[in-house]
Amino acid sequence: MGESKVLESSRLESTGRGSSAPDSASGTPVAKSFLLVGYDEKIIWEDGQVRLLPAGRDSLDIFDTSLHPEAPQRVATISLPNSIYGPPTNLAVTPDQSLGLIADSMAWTEVDGKWVPSPGNDLYVIDLSATPPKVADRIKVGRQPSGLAINRQGTLALVANRAGCSVSVLTIAAGTVRWAGDVDIGSPVIAVSFDATGKRAFVAKLDDHRLGVLHVEGTTVTHDASEDIVTGLVPFNLAITPDGGLALTVDMGKPTASDGHADTVSVVDLDATPPRVIDKIMVEDGPEGITISPDGKFAAVAIVQGSNCPSDSWFHHPVGQIVLLSITGKTVRRAANIDVGALPEGMAFSPDSRYLYVGNFLDSDMSVLEVVDGKLVDTGNRIKLPGHPASMRAQSC
Repeated sequence: MGESKVLESSRLESTGRGSSAPDSASGTPVAKSFLLVGYDEKIIWEDGQVRLLPAGRDSLDIFDTSLHPEAPQRVATISLPNSIYGPPTNLAVTPDQSLGLIADSMAWTEVDGKWVPSPGNDLYVIDLSATPPKVADRIKVGRQPSGLAINRQGTLALVANRAGCSVSVLTIAAGTVRWAGDVDIGSPVIAVSFDATGKRAFVAKLDDHRLGVLHVEGTTVTHDASEDIVTGLVPFNLAITPDGGLALTVDMGKPTASDGHADTVSVVDLDATPPRVIDKIMVEDGPEGITISPDGKFAAVAIVQGSNCPSDSWFHHPVGQIVLLSITGKTVRRAANIDVGALPEGMAFSPDSRYLYVGNFLDSDMSVLEVVDGKLVDTGNRIKLPGHPASMRAQSC
C-alpha cells in the first residue's frame, strides 16, 4: 500500500435532473452518478464502550463520482437524521439519479437526562435534481426501517422494517414517492433486494436465518413463508448480481457482529427451482456490508473484526478489512482482502466497477480502493468526512 493521504472533498457543485458535466479531457458530457453517505453523530464507541449522544447533528453527504471516480466530489450536505442501527443500506438512489431515499431507523428521545433510541418510522425523499439537492418529502413507513431497495424500472421501492416485521411498499412516479402498504413477514427483517426482473425480491430474516421470497405484481407484494431459503446464521445483509442469477448474504453468526469466530457468505442460486443455497464462503469475524460491482464480476464484504470492541478483547483488531469475492457464473471465490479503517460499514462501487468506496465509521473517513487484476489496491486516497459514515449507497437496482 502507498502512503495514505487525506483529500478534503468539500467543494459544493449544483446538479440538475438528467444533467451532465463535460469531461475535461474530451468535452463529452458525462452523466451524473451520485453516492450517498449518511452520518450518525448520536452514537460512538470509546475503546469498545458505547456512548449515546444528543440528537440533531446527523447529516447526509451527496457525492458525484462521474468525473473523478478516484476522488468523488461532494455536491451537497443536508442536515438529516440517520442511524448506524441495522445494515448500512438504509438509503438508495433511483436508476435515473433523480431521487434519493433515506430511512431513519431509530428515533432518539431524552428520558431523565439520558438519550434513548427506539424504533422510528420516517423515510426522507431527496430531490437530487434540485440545485442544490434538497429534502422533498417525509413519509411514514414500518417500524425501524433498516434496508432499502429500488427496482430497475425506478417505479417501486421496498423497505425492510426490523421492529415492524414487515416490508413497506412505496410507489415512485413523476418524482413523487407514496406509501402503498405493508407486507407482514412475521419476524424481523433487515435488508431487501430486487432481482433483475423486478418480479421477485428477497428479504433477510435475521432471527429465522432465512431469506424470504417476495413476489411482485405491480404494486402488490406477497410473501409465503413456505418458500423461505435457509441461509447461514443471522443473515444481516444481501446483494443480488446484476443478471439476477445469484444472491449473496452475509451471515454474522451473532446479532452483535464481532465475537471472534469466522463467519460466512451464503451463495444462493436464484435460477434454480426453487432457489437454494449452493455454496458458503468463509470470511473473517463480523461481516456487515456487502455490495456487488455493476459489471457483476466482484462482490465486496466489509469485515468489522472487532475494531469497535474493547482493545483488551481477544478478538479486537485496530482496523477492519474488505474481502473481495470473484463471481464467474455460479462460482464465487475469495480473490483478495485488504485492511481499511476501523468499523467499516457502507460500501459502493464506482459506475465503471473500477473503484470501491468504504466508509470507516470510527475514523470518519472514506477509503478509495481500486480493483486491479482481480485484487484490491489502496489508492492512498482517504477522504476526510464531516462525520461518522454509518451508511453508503450508490444506484440501487
